[in-house]
Amino acid sequence: MIPLDQLAKGKLATIESINTDELPLKLIEMGCLPGSHVSLIQKAPFNDPLYLKIDESHLAIRKETAQHILVRLIK
Repeated sequence: MIPLDQLAKGKLATIESINTDELPLKLIEMGCLPGSHVSLIQKAPFNDPLYLKIDESHLAIRKETAQHILVRLIK
């Protein structure tokens, strides 16, 4: 497992675990939950924020927030 902020552009992964104490409730409400598929679409300059696709939603999150989400790569 790797933190979400280390996911390479275009790679697909599954969210394995999240630190709910560090994640804004809005992200959880938008589907950032264990079992969801996530892919990195683009990184902004200086690698922050990250533009992601989580299941069918597109969202941008800060790199420091992404560090609290652990993902497993899908081969």
